[in-house]
Amino acid sequence: MTRSLERANYRVTFIVLLVGVSAFALLQSLVIPALPTIQADMHTSQNTVTWVVTAYLLSASIFTPIMGRIGDIVGKERMLVITLVALAGGTLIAAMAHTILMLIVGRAVQGFGGGVMPLSFGIIRDEFPSDKVAGGVGIIAAMMAVGSGVGLVIAGPIVTGLNYHWLFWIPLAIILMAAVCAYFFVPESPVRNKGRVDFGAAALLSAWLVALLLGVSEGPVWGWGSTKVLGLIIAAIILIMLWIRVESRSANPLIDMKMMRVPAVWTNNLVAFLFGVGMYSIFAFLPEFLQTPKSAGYGFGASMIRSGMFLLPQTVTMFIFGLLSGRIAKRMGSKFAVILGSIISCAGYTMLAFAHSQPWEIYALGALLGAGTGLAFSAMSNLIVQAVPASQTGVASGMNANIRTIGGAVGASVMSSIVTARLQTSGFPAESGYTNGFLFIAIVTVFAIIAACFIPARARDDSGEIHIAHAELAIVPGGTITEG
Repeated sequence: MTRSLERANYRVTFIVLLVGVSAFALLQSLVIPALPTIQADMHTSQNTVTWVVTAYLLSASIFTPIMGRIGDIVGKERMLVITLVALAGGTLIAAMAHTILMLIVGRAVQGFGGGVMPLSFGIIRDEFPSDKVAGGVGIIAAMMAVGSGVGLVIAGPIVTGLNYHWLFWIPLAIILMAAVCAYFFVPESPVRNKGRVDFGAAALLSAWLVALLLGVSEGPVWGWGSTKVLGLIIAAIILIMLWIRVESRSANPLIDMKMMRVPAVWTNNLVAFLFGVGMYSIFAFLPEFLQTPKSAGYGFGASMIRSGMFLLPQTVTMFIFGLLSGRIAKRMGSKFAVILGSIISCAGYTMLAFAHSQPWEIYALGALLGAGTGLAFSAMSNLIVQAVPASQTGVASGMNANIRTIGGAVGASVMSSIVTARLQTSGFPAESGYTNGFLFIAIVTVFAIIAACFIPARARDDSGEIHIAHAELAIVPGGTITEG
């Protein structure tokens, strides 16, 4: 079977990208509800089993911008296939794992899949009609959040009906299908960025990400004032400063520091970090709250399956408003969509802090949170794609996703410290811990609203087309796209 040399219909390309992104998004959260089951089955400690999540976060944070950068240089379609194959390899290792070490290794290899998102954004920008780019980016961005929510919903039935190994076997089939379809149906991008990968800068990026995420992930366990945690955070700060210095002087920077200083980029990255704090904290701790037995004075004593159903409205509205984000952005601007999504989310977190005793409150407020998250995530991704040259779409959107992951790691760790600050004699956290935790997320989202107000407004012409800063694309004979 030979590959077609013709440009694929952008709709076919979009379906393939959607399948790949959905599989990666599922793997972000599918394993979270099953951690107690995995801990018991593999006879390990709670601290060790959390590395099933930590290893994935560390790896994804490192490889998301790196894979995006390589794709900008050598070709996004080629790197998309490689990324999906690596993701499939990691998922196969995890599916076959019968020791905690093997499972952790599999999850670390899965982190290569972080490149799926920035590569997908770059392909959409290169291949879609200009009036379809915003909608395509918005749906892909929403699917990342929706997939994570769906993972929490379906994990219970999978583990109950089969076993936790199927949390990996099912996504593996989807990933392999996406990889084959990407190879045959996604055209290679004609937009390339000259240069090479600065592996020294990549090593420094990896080092400070590992130090930072390891420090904040283990903070609740080791103690925030412990020598190990403080040492890691100090090391991360020093490495970040060194990394910025190296990147600023590099002829082929992994992350262009001039690009990172563009107002539309740094403001969206700040909002992404703050939103990551809230979303990942809710994904990690709301199921735990729902599964707490009523004898603790709160909670619903929900099973893994029922706690997932509590989160279904949040997943549904996240998807719906992710779809609507493009239309809202077209009429009111992406900046407005980010601000509106931040306000809705802040209201949801605030009300959740004081209204969480009845099932209908969880359903209603979950739906509200989903609407705000879907709206803001999609619009933020659009703003990043609009703000940078086509040749830097992969690395810019990859760094934005990366910063959101870092925010999630920081948020989940701080949330853990807040929730477990006071334990009952039964061993469960006091209800005030969750109340204070939800209020903490609400306060963080207030800062997201403020940061969103500083996002530059986009200029539009009479036809409503967005003018993309820093990049003028021209089609030259032969169909090649070049930067002017």
